[in-house]
This record gives sequence, C-alpha cells and structure tokens, in this order.
Amino acid sequence: MKKTVSLVCVLACVFAFTACGSSDTVNEYQLSKQENAEAVATDYIIPLITAFAAQDEVMSVIDADGYTDEEWESNIYNSFGIYVDGEAFVSGITSYADGVEEMGLITSIGEVTSTVDDDQIIIYVDVTGTERTGQFEIILSNDYFAELESCSLNVDYTMGEKMSKAAMNTVLGIGMVFLVLVIIMAIISLFKYIPIIQEKFTRKSETPAAAAPAPAPAAPVEVYEEEETDDTELVAVIAAAVAAFEGQTSADGFVVRSIRRAKRY
Repeated sequence: MKKTVSLVCVLACVFAFTACGSSDTVNEYQLSKQENAEAVATDYIIPLITAFAAQDEVMSVIDADGYTDEEWESNIYNSFGIYVDGEAFVSGITSYADGVEEMGLITSIGEVTSTVDDDQIIIYVDVTGTERTGQFEIILSNDYFAELESCSLNVDYTMGEKMSKAAMNTVLGIGMVFLVLVIIMAIISLFKYIPIIQEKFTRKSETPAAAAPAPAPAAPVEVYEEEETDDTELVAVIAAAVAAFEGQTSADGFVVRSIRRAKRY
C-alpha cells in the first residue's frame, strides 16, 4: 500500500514539474514574439510610414489608388523584408499624414508597450511632436511572420478639447435629427393635397366627349296636291263613249265607279 501511494506521489510531482516547464517555455516563446514585434514596429513600420508620408509622389499615388494592396505588399517585402497588409500599410500612412497636421513632426519616440490578444500583438508607441504628443497603435500577427494588420496615429487631446469635440458631435447629431424630422413633417403636411389632386384627375377623366354636331334638317318634301275638279261631265263623256263603242244609243246602263289619271312616260 505504501509503495502504491509513493508511486502516485512521484507521478504527480513529475506531471507538475512537466506542466511548469511547459508553461515557462510557452511564456518565453510568447515574450520573444512580442519583443520581435516591438522591434519590427519601431525599427521598420514607423520609419517607413513617416518616410513615405513625407514624399509627395507617394501621397499622390495613394490618392490616385495607383498601387493595389498586393503591389504594396510585394514592394515592401522585397525592399525591406517585412510582411504587411497593403490596405493596413496605406491606412497607416494616411493616418500619420492627418496626425502630423495637428501634432507636428515627430521629434522623439518614447515608451513602447505591447499586449497579446489571441492571434494578434498590439503595440503602443508613445511619440512626441513639435505641437502635441501622440501614440502609434500598431497591430501585428501573433506568429513568426509578424505581419502588419493595422496602424494608426492617435493624437493626444486635452480634456477641454475632448469635451468640445464631444459637444460639437452632439450638437451636429441633434441638429441632423431635427432636420430630418422637419423634412418628414413637411412631407406629411403635403398629404392633404393628395385628395384634391386625385379629385381633379378624376373629374378630367369623367368629362364627356364633345357632342357630335346635330344632323342638318332634311329638305322639305314638296307635296303636290291635285286640284279637285268636278268629274260629272267627264263621267258622262266616258259613259257615252263606252255606249257608242258597245253600239248602244243610251248610257243609262253604265256606271263609272272611279277615274284614274294615266301615267305619262
């Protein structure tokens, strides 16, 4: 029983020492990567960015998007042997150019610190300019390549300046909100004219077409009335003619019932 307990204790000690040795090894490797990242940031990234930002030709190329991200990456690696993300490198140059306008040219580099965030190493470099102080924030990949992933120059402002900017941003934000509300109210106020416009269009669509001109009155038909005449003599003459045609001396046996005018062609 004692031998078993002793064996367990020995194994526990061995595992404990192994774990401690492994942790120390990992920490030392991580510290070496951070030291290398800090050296890359101060010895390469910052000098390159400040040098490129001072050249008008480089800024013209950046403004015109003359190089692709891949071209930036290839040129920097071939010329200086460091890995950079093309977009991050260009962003660092423009950020520095904007910061210099407020803090002036960098005269000295101060304290350098770094932290690890999973697969990234974040490096903070204090810098002093002719007008203000600032701080570079440089992010490199947490691996052997130490590739630049982000870079920006943050200018230090006094508390009064920060409050003034915050107040200005607040006023601008509230002003934009009220402006949008006024525009919405103006649009809503125009809704009352919509029924009037619809009614006008409806009336136009319901207006009857122009009435067709009335047909010209037909020409009056002339009615010829035959003059009434006394047919007594004519009947006697016809009866006498018929009697003579029949060889009779008297026309008493003949009766003329109607007389029609013969058509003349």
